[in-house]
Amino acid sequence: MTSTKVALVTGAGTGIGKASAIALAKAGYNVVLAGRRLEALDATAREAEAHGVRAVAVATDVGDHAQVKALFAKTKQAFGRLDVLFNNAGMGTPAMPLEDLSYEQWKAVVDVNLTGPFLCTQEAFKIMKDQTPRGGRIINNGSISAYAPRPFSSPYTSTKHAISGLTKASSLDGRAYDIAVGQIDIGNAATDMTERMKNGVPQPDGSIRVEPRMDVQHVANAVVHMASLPLDANVLFMTVMATKMPFVGRG
Repeated sequence: MTSTKVALVTGAGTGIGKASAIALAKAGYNVVLAGRRLEALDATAREAEAHGVRAVAVATDVGDHAQVKALFAKTKQAFGRLDVLFNNAGMGTPAMPLEDLSYEQWKAVVDVNLTGPFLCTQEAFKIMKDQTPRGGRIINNGSISAYAPRPFSSPYTSTKHAISGLTKASSLDGRAYDIAVGQIDIGNAATDMTERMKNGVPQPDGSIRVEPRMDVQHVANAVVHMASLPLDANVLFMTVMATKMPFVGRG
């Protein structure tokens, strides 16, 4: 039987986004894959479609309002509805003192990590509130860095702290339309972005230490669990982390 469930994943070309998109496909969701590099999205699409669902790849800069509007228009055109949005796309800056960061570096992180999820949430609301059956679910990729920052991470930490606010506010605003909003805070998933942890990363005491990582599939499974709940139940916040990484007692 052809699936009627539809999930949109941003940053779906690599890492957590790719793993989550494929896991959602395996769970029976048709998937819309957004990201900046179409070649990477097409590779994810091929893996997703191996599970018998449809996958649509749309090259998108989530910080660009016009591109986000086009992404959601293509989603509605292709599938007629949207059940799950995973706001996953994100970026950071090179580790450097706060005072040395350029305005352009700050703005790039804010555009992708905060403005992007807001714009995507706004467009998802427009679709979800008017479709039949009504409603849907939005999952934001937060970070434990919002609660325990790493050294030299002010743009990333600031935006991820703001995502927690967006999660709470949109969860409240979505109630009237059966839109459930939650957040997954992830610590040290094994992706290209965390590869450097195998060689050691800066710690608050100035030392460089290797940090444990976990298989990214555990994150993907958690996203599928959150997505699979009925709309009268919601995981508002979930933390999934490498058990022995420095977080509780960090610093």
